[in-house]
Amino acid sequence: MPQGPASEDVAKDAQLDPAVWRIAAVALFGGLLAQLDATIVNVSLSSLAADLHVSFSIIQWVTSGYLLALALALPLNGWLVGRIGAKSLYLWCFAGFTLSSALCGLAWSADGLIAFRVFQGISGGLLAPMAQMMIAKAAGRHMARVAGYMALPVLLAPVFGPIIAGAILQYASWRWLFLVNLPVGALAFLLAIRFLPRDREELTRKKLDWLGLALLSPGLALCLYGADKIGRTTGRATLAAGIIMTAGFLWTARRKGDAALVDLRLFKSRVFSAAIVTQSLSNGVQFAGQMLIPAFLIQACGRAPAEMGWMLAPLGLGMMVTYPQMGALTDRFGIRALSAGGALLGCMATLAFLYLALHGLNLFILIPALFLRGLGMSAVGLPSMTAAYAAISKQDLPMATTSLNIAQRLGGPIMTTLCATFLAWRLGAHGSGPAVATAYAWAFLLLSIFQVAVFLAARQLPRRLDDVRRVER
Repeated sequence: MPQGPASEDVAKDAQLDPAVWRIAAVALFGGLLAQLDATIVNVSLSSLAADLHVSFSIIQWVTSGYLLALALALPLNGWLVGRIGAKSLYLWCFAGFTLSSALCGLAWSADGLIAFRVFQGISGGLLAPMAQMMIAKAAGRHMARVAGYMALPVLLAPVFGPIIAGAILQYASWRWLFLVNLPVGALAFLLAIRFLPRDREELTRKKLDWLGLALLSPGLALCLYGADKIGRTTGRATLAAGIIMTAGFLWTARRKGDAALVDLRLFKSRVFSAAIVTQSLSNGVQFAGQMLIPAFLIQACGRAPAEMGWMLAPLGLGMMVTYPQMGALTDRFGIRALSAGGALLGCMATLAFLYLALHGLNLFILIPALFLRGLGMSAVGLPSMTAAYAAISKQDLPMATTSLNIAQRLGGPIMTTLCATFLAWRLGAHGSGPAVATAYAWAFLLLSIFQVAVFLAARQLPRRLDDVRRVER
């Protein structure tokens, strides 16, 4: 039976160029390597603190320092893409990330490890935005569909990350937590050389906003470090200096327009601004939970690191169930309903950990809570990201990717630092023994409040993708 013109258009729209799938398949290795590394390290923080003989508030900078350095590298994204091209930048990032992973494995102290993690964050900080930009450019309005399927291998990291970390900590040195990145990085580097398209003809040699870089990157670093040391006079002074430098950047960027390090005119878009806030809060809640939950199970519940694999597996399984279907779910329920519903589900799951901290570990509550948290968190990010890209023009993709990823990556260190600092304060107040669980209960309460903030931000997103342009009028 012959198809009508409308059905032919639908079939053509549903089919994507095979090159899109190849680009997405190669680009996802950046997210896979970063997510696997983050999952392994977060699960292992308590063990690293014990092995390196430092407190938890110090060792958490292995994570926060990495995320902070990652955020500091992001402002250079748009300028570097214009100077050397997306493919060349992607290759340099992979090489640097793999080398710094080897240095982390050779670290001789907690200070050395934190320093090498900062280098790792700087070198690998652009892997995720590069992947997003290349997939968004190739897939167009099919971003949610392509990214949903291509995220499946990345979602294996929360499942296998704890298993790998537990096996390493039980049978080998902690150094292999970082050395495990080497074979994955080498394979990804070779695939990127072979399959990513050349983009030299698209280079736009834009001048770097050196003043903006000198204000924004150090300003963000001082804000986060000062927030961590807020109880001290030097910490408050550092925080104040960071706020002044960040405000100085905003003032100069408004005057420079598209010549600024970050074009603030993008934020005139209501949809883009709402997506930025949602992404930042969602990413922060996700990283803070990845830090708190394993530490709670080890420190307050007495579980061994080797058990983390199967205990945390439901989290990754929940994400795997939802993420590959995000394109279809977004088409059916819309951006706002899906993101806000996911945030609400994540909040309910986090409240379950508050109950566990107060009443003791119960696997019949833990396993469903982790699964529901995975379902909820995976439903927030991609619809809001799709809305953000739909709200800007194609020529603004590099700058929009930079802005979006700065907001995303800042959420991680900010909320991780706040939760870790708050937890360290409550642990100091409660001492040791059974009261440790009470300290974690307070930390999960704070995390639940952050989850509510994600829900409120997601409620500001457009109802559907087709409404984006109408909202902007």
